[in-house]
Amino acid sequence: MQLPLAFDSQLFVQLTVNGLTLGSLYALIALGYSLVYGILKLLNFAHGDVYMIGAFIGYGVLTAFDGPLSPNIALVPLIVLMFLVAMLGAGLLGVVIERFAYRPLREAPRLAPLISALGVSFFLQNSALLLWGAQFRSYDSFLLGSPHPELFVPGPLVKAVFVVDGVNVQRVQLFVWVMTVLLMVALTVLVAWSKLGKAMRATAFDREAAAMMGIDTDRVIASTFFIGSFLAGAAGVMFGLLFSQVFHLMGFLAGLKGFTAAVVGGIGSIPGAMLGGLLVGLTEAYAAGYLGGRWSDLTVFAILIVVLLVRPTGLLGSRAITKV
Repeated sequence: MQLPLAFDSQLFVQLTVNGLTLGSLYALIALGYSLVYGILKLLNFAHGDVYMIGAFIGYGVLTAFDGPLSPNIALVPLIVLMFLVAMLGAGLLGVVIERFAYRPLREAPRLAPLISALGVSFFLQNSALLLWGAQFRSYDSFLLGSPHPELFVPGPLVKAVFVVDGVNVQRVQLFVWVMTVLLMVALTVLVAWSKLGKAMRATAFDREAAAMMGIDTDRVIASTFFIGSFLAGAAGVMFGLLFSQVFHLMGFLAGLKGFTAAVVGGIGSIPGAMLGGLLVGLTEAYAAGYLGGRWSDLTVFAILIVVLLVRPTGLLGSRAITKV
């Protein structure tokens, strides 16, 4: 491990940009964990693999239109279609998982749904392995939309929007930031003001009482899984556009870091998931840049341990109200 002898502002800005971009992905994954935990007190460890499936669905749409190097439709409609299909596909997958893997175990001891979640995770990983193989699949986002990909001319996604201290902020990075914020705001408004959001909050507080008041708790829980998986599908396509390569095991570590983000921010809290995701992303980027890549994961999970010891409810979490 070699520490820099002098502060390098350009390196700091580059790591900050990278950390905010990574943190946006982790925040979207963490939102799914927080939503499901808030309703069922269930840790859905298959959530990271739903994110992986979303990335592969986006890749499937890309190749269906002869992409990535020579798509037969314009870039913007193609990306919009990739997001829509991946988000809807991941959302429906989340509903199926809830219906067949979790609902029958809703009244079982807490260990049973946790084991079921791990089983679903392995099932999705191996299904992706059988469908797409073990090799990496590439979005080729550096050349996507390029007028001359055969000459390795960069595509529009990697063009700089603006420059900060000599560091280019690319269009795809800005797009990820903006879309993450918009999705979080939309989710916050949905939970705070919509009829479904009120039903979700009632179900989270007391599922039995909510059912006696006429709320269809099964529909509310299924909707919660759909929304959380919908966001994970968006994060999967974002990952493909940012880093190009997707593979069947990509959801495991991303899921753990999304869970870490949810716990650090306060699991069950929507703003906490967002804050936790950004903190985890920045921590990973700074650790990789200043300490070396071998230290990045260790630092992230060390923060998880510290938060659990010092503030188990997370930065923005609150203690659960004991019902009597």
